[in-house]
Amino acid sequence: MPTDVVMPQMGESIFEGTITKWLKKPGDKIQRDEPLFEISTDKVDAEIPAPASGVLKEIKVQPGATVQVNTVVGVIDADGAGASTSAPAKPAQPAAAPASSAPAQSAPAASAQPAQQQPAAQASVGASGNGGGGGAATDVVMPQMGESIFEGTITKWLKKPGDKVQRDEPLFEISTDKVDAEIPAPASGVLRDIKVKEGTTVQVNTVVATIGGAGAPAQAAPAQPAQKPPAAAQPTAPTPQAPQQAAPQPHREQVISFPSGERGREEVRSSPLVRRMARENNVDLTKVPGTGLGGRISKTDIQNFIQQHGPGAQAPMYAPTPVAAPAAPAQRAPAPALPQVPGEAVPMTPMRKKIAERMVESKHTSAHVHTVFKVDMTRIVRLREKMRKQWEARHGVKLTYMPFIAKALMHGIRTKPVVNSSVVGDAIQYHKNVNIGIAVALEWGLIVPVVKGAENLSFVGLQRAITDVGERARAKKLVPDEVQGGTVTITNPGIYGPQFGTPIILQPQVAILGMGGIFKEPVVITDADGNDSIAVRHIIRLVLGYDHRIIDGADADQFMVAVRDYLENFNEDIG
Repeated sequence: MPTDVVMPQMGESIFEGTITKWLKKPGDKIQRDEPLFEISTDKVDAEIPAPASGVLKEIKVQPGATVQVNTVVGVIDADGAGASTSAPAKPAQPAAAPASSAPAQSAPAASAQPAQQQPAAQASVGASGNGGGGGAATDVVMPQMGESIFEGTITKWLKKPGDKVQRDEPLFEISTDKVDAEIPAPASGVLRDIKVKEGTTVQVNTVVATIGGAGAPAQAAPAQPAQKPPAAAQPTAPTPQAPQQAAPQPHREQVISFPSGERGREEVRSSPLVRRMARENNVDLTKVPGTGLGGRISKTDIQNFIQQHGPGAQAPMYAPTPVAAPAAPAQRAPAPALPQVPGEAVPMTPMRKKIAERMVESKHTSAHVHTVFKVDMTRIVRLREKMRKQWEARHGVKLTYMPFIAKALMHGIRTKPVVNSSVVGDAIQYHKNVNIGIAVALEWGLIVPVVKGAENLSFVGLQRAITDVGERARAKKLVPDEVQGGTVTITNPGIYGPQFGTPIILQPQVAILGMGGIFKEPVVITDADGNDSIAVRHIIRLVLGYDHRIIDGADADQFMVAVRDYLENFNEDIG
């Protein structure tokens, strides 16, 4: 019986992929889950495993062709029939994608994304036999929330065995090193059993539950926790001899160790496409700076390297590992023993562990300096009080002080572009776009969603975008792409009443702007004739935390002067 091989969807915002290489040819025998072909998308390069065992009967899409997801790209004959050789393979017409996979029209970053676009738990229908008398069963698996994420922790089940569930209804909550999210059910039916308990960390594609048909009874046996893989384990494709013993891993990343040379035994992480590009251009991957997690070399990294240095070029004189790479645990000093005192030791949540790592990592990476400026916000406070009701009625969103600060931030960046940059080895990367991270305090931690291309948004668009990412962060509706790619950050502890704080820079950025509270204060006012008087004004303290490796004090202060002058003389139309 033939089995279609289709272009997989590697993420909710990915609607097409390019086949870069077939690892088998027509007539070859293949095992289920054995790597079959390589693809490249705008977010990930991956080896795709075979969906069934048999003989590769036909290749319908040739290397280099780009097709939509769900397009049939090959055929496997499970009965072992001979390969189709009567005609050369032709690219197949893209199959009609489901409605939920259709590309959306481009919209400003301010547009709210509906909850049903949250990445769903992947489904494998029929893998568990029948649904206990109620129809075919559907396996619920741990989804892959990003190309560099290989595991997740189930923090809460929102349903219990025996409960009815609807497709796309929130089923369980997970936590990864990049985002917390609610995962919707992949099918309608009855939650038959829960295989992975709350608090357990498992690899992506692990079956965590089963949904049966409408009449499927719940299993009485208690759920057993899945074994947590070793922290350093990377997902790998199973061997042909044991294809049924492991879940297929759509993303495969090779770690290469070099016994000698400039980097010693330092590991180089890269995808199949990156390694092929390196071979074709005679580039030594040990010389290429990787900006991905743990120093992973992305397609963009090698393209930039080839563009700057040419094929076979020698390395620049800086370390390829990102400056933000965390230190190995073995290099950290052991924690001092605590005295015997009353109290309860509560384990950190996965998010809290990551926050702790990132904060210590940033303090060890950037030379933190802070400068504090008092800014007279009276003009903006009065404008907001005068226009708030009609503005909110017209635009359907609350008017906060954040878009005023964001606009001032971008005005300052036009004066000092170095504030919107990153350090890459011995180079400074100036960013083309201003992607503003907005720190959001949650009950269970802190997250920084990103408003991308903020320089292209109107005042109203900025407010809508800021409100949108904040609300979805608190509702656990963000996806990994929305918490990555920031170039500068704003944090607003002022809502809780402090005068100011000294925030830590979010790597690999070089600056963070902190907002204090707005207070009425007596201020000396000098008129045009030089006469002084005391008036009550609305004052805020803004703090710029900056990386002194590349931003000097003069540049930081000139940036803050531009921000202050913009706010104190604000005269833009806010819509």
